[in-house]
Amino acid sequence: MQYPNKIKKKTEKVINYSNRGMNLENLINESNEYYVEKDIALIYKKPTPIGISEAVYTNRGRVIKNGYFKAPSTLDYNGIYKGKYIEFEAKETQNKTSFPLANFHEHQLKYIKKVLHHGGICFVILKMNGIIYLIRGSDLIDFIDHNSRKSIPYSFIEENGFVIKEQYIPALDYLKVVDEIYLKG
Repeated sequence: MQYPNKIKKKTEKVINYSNRGMNLENLINESNEYYVEKDIALIYKKPTPIGISEAVYTNRGRVIKNGYFKAPSTLDYNGIYKGKYIEFEAKETQNKTSFPLANFHEHQLKYIKKVLHHGGICFVILKMNGIIYLIRGSDLIDFIDHNSRKSIPYSFIEENGFVIKEQYIPALDYLKVVDEIYLKG
């Protein structure tokens, strides 16, 4: 950056990754509110199980000073739609060519397998390259089981994913895609 008197200062760009994926989650949350309001489905974001080890009282109420994760969380959302149990994870990446599998924890992959084993509907909603896809849990697990790659190539996502279009109401009608691939007929 050039300042008066020809003084040069270097500025470093600070990148904050703490709210990555919030845009996608906001779209999903708005859609879920619509589904509940219109009595279409009951699907909610699951809270992360956190224990409180220390809290203080202030004039604004109780404030948590220290906490811990009680247990590994499973997937982001769960609920019921047309009599079927649904569980899914929401992920977003800035990577243009592949989706890193490190974004999934081992316990999440095991949980996807368990939901599928018990006949539930399980999938991932993934935003990549500005497009939102629904990836079936079975396709994700099959890819991991048959590949030694540490990422899912974008070509696989394009071939196996189902595009979910953003719209006005609901913001992200992912249940339309669920109907098409899981509940047809």
